[in-house]
Amino acid sequence: MPLNTSEKPQAGDFFCRVRDSFRHFARKSSQVLGTAWAFIGAIFIIVVWGLTGPTFHFSDTWQLIINTGTTIVTFLMVFLIQNTQNRDAKAVHLKLDELIRAIHSARNRLVDLEKLSDEELDKLEEQFGRLRKKAAEHPPELDAIEET
Repeated sequence: MPLNTSEKPQAGDFFCRVRDSFRHFARKSSQVLGTAWAFIGAIFIIVVWGLTGPTFHFSDTWQLIINTGTTIVTFLMVFLIQNTQNRDAKAVHLKLDELIRAIHSARNRLVDLEKLSDEELDKLEEQFGRLRKKAAEHPPELDAIEET
């Protein structure tokens, strides 16, 4: 049965809204949860949990509460951190690509370097290693001027 074309944009809009909402939530969460106050709050929760141990006779349920809570928080934080790191890495790559493109003497093939295979990256690493060694053997004139 053919799909109604009026449903496609709605489904696309829904996924766009979900993706944008998650991006916004992840960014705000990382800003809030990456502060000293969030760390102090986590320590406070652990201290309160520890102090309630004698009240609950250090029971299995008392231990299960902190174990379950920390597991859930850790699981969710993995996705928030990964989303934030992916966005930051993409932004840095785009900025570097722009710099490489803008500098006329730069090798433009280094744009999108992150998409190369491991073997290609190894070859480039060897090339840069040779360049570093060559530069160490023949220091630029500016270094000699700064030393005097």
